[in-house]
Amino acid sequence: MAASLQLDVRPFRPQQFRSKSLCKNGPKFTSIRCLAASPTRRYNITLLPGDGIGPEVISVAKNVLELTGSLEGIGFDFKEMPVGGAALDLTGVPLPEETLSVAKQSDAVLLGAIGGYKWDKNEKHLKPETGLLQLREGLKVFANLRPASVLPQLVDASTLKKEVAEGVDLMVVRELTGGIYFGEPRGFRTNENGEENGFNTEVYSSYEIDRIARIAFETARKRRGKLCSVDKANVLEASMLWRKRVMAIALEYPDVELTHMYVDNAAMQLVRNPKQFDTIVTNNIFGDILSDEASMITGSIGMLASASLGEAGPGLFEPIHGSAPDIAGQNKANPLATVLSAAMLLKYGLGEKEAAERIDVAVLDALNRGFRTGDIYSEGNKLVGCKEMGEEVVKSLDPRVAAGL
Repeated sequence: MAASLQLDVRPFRPQQFRSKSLCKNGPKFTSIRCLAASPTRRYNITLLPGDGIGPEVISVAKNVLELTGSLEGIGFDFKEMPVGGAALDLTGVPLPEETLSVAKQSDAVLLGAIGGYKWDKNEKHLKPETGLLQLREGLKVFANLRPASVLPQLVDASTLKKEVAEGVDLMVVRELTGGIYFGEPRGFRTNENGEENGFNTEVYSSYEIDRIARIAFETARKRRGKLCSVDKANVLEASMLWRKRVMAIALEYPDVELTHMYVDNAAMQLVRNPKQFDTIVTNNIFGDILSDEASMITGSIGMLASASLGEAGPGLFEPIHGSAPDIAGQNKANPLATVLSAAMLLKYGLGEKEAAERIDVAVLDALNRGFRTGDIYSEGNKLVGCKEMGEEVVKSLDPRVAAGL
């Protein structure tokens, strides 16, 4: 099933659900088995645990998906494949052909994390991050949606003052397959003085800008009707074209308020007055930076999910945090960004909105009950590890499961 670009991206509002589980006995977290009726819908999901904390957080998200599916009449067939550093160690390349082939044939792809110190000195084509770029290119996903909302339960975890952070709810729409990360020419050369140069090319075509602009306008239309296009049109020709095309597409969306902002100002405004933003659209490199900045407004990068969608084929869903090799294997990772990515997979990738909302509510409930991983911990709450946080989300999904945990 192709990830649809007809997006329902209204701001999340908590809802209450009554459990529909038919489980007689609470199952163990490591192997959730419910005596639910046969699923009425089945989906093939490719799991790419990757490196560092990736396998830990993917394990949690998989359990959450399985239980959610049993409650909603949805069946999943999971296939786990190597990517990144794990693939390098197994096959010698960061994205094996078999991994890409399996991903393309699935209904959606859930990724953990990529990278680690072990491979930092590899040549560029043998770096784990190259596998991620190849995966995005191979799946032809060009629209990256990164929500950043400050949950009431975590407002004190934000690095900003409470009055600044409280109520922030924005969406960054990032162009994902163009710009300086993919532009040619690129490489190294020696100049006339015998000095080594490294160079890259920031390049965009009209169609690349037009298609991401339409996604952004559709997103803003279903949120609060405000879109801010971020560029550097006072200096860069690629940004001049970006602004020209965004303004042209704006004529198709008279109901959406369009503003423009230079990227340096946008970076400042995100920490000065983040509530002014509803939806932001920007290019690949600016979106990469601004969405990471926005994550700290929320309290932790460990809370932010993302969805990468194309015009057809499976979407790619992943937390925006890195592989965190310094805490890998220590049960310290925050799995909630991956769990929320699984919710985005259900909503945007499979069109299963009720199932996605069930996960969103479960995450909020676990936070309401005071459970925190180290990155979002504050005095008075309960410090738990990655696995335990996952167990609490599972309990929130269906209290009948709690007895078996």
